[in-house]
Amino acid sequence: MGAIPDRKGSTMATVRHAHTVWQGDLLKGSGVVTLDSSGLGSYDVSWPARSEEPNGKTSPEELIAAAHSSCFSMALSHGLAGAGNPPTRLETKADVTFQPGEGITGIHLTVEGEVPGLDEAGFQAAAEDAKKNCPVSQALAGTTITLTAKLA
Repeated sequence: MGAIPDRKGSTMATVRHAHTVWQGDLLKGSGVVTLDSSGLGSYDVSWPARSEEPNGKTSPEELIAAAHSSCFSMALSHGLAGAGNPPTRLETKADVTFQPGEGITGIHLTVEGEVPGLDEAGFQAAAEDAKKNCPVSQALAGTTITLTAKLA
């Protein structure tokens, strides 16, 4: 797939920032994670929201799911376009499984795409390549990542 170029055709490093303020112990405490680079907001986090039901709060796993689904979609779009089959639409869902006491035990990506002129086998191959090569997949290589891909 190769490096993803910037608008001028070159590749360059970027750094994004977020921070969390946590108060109290793990079980009864809570925190706020702030997306500093984008300024899009601050989000409450807590252990119960992570290990039980979200109840309007986020978790590291939800943030990983958001990062992975968006990165995978960009990588797949880039790969498809580079092969002469730019997608009309891609919808990617990432399910990150967290098991208390064990950690993140797996990530499952599900993608459905509209890609004129591409058959199912070509889409599967492009999706597998994006799964392997997207930067977030590479950063998460210590966990099992599975994929379901189909054309719309």
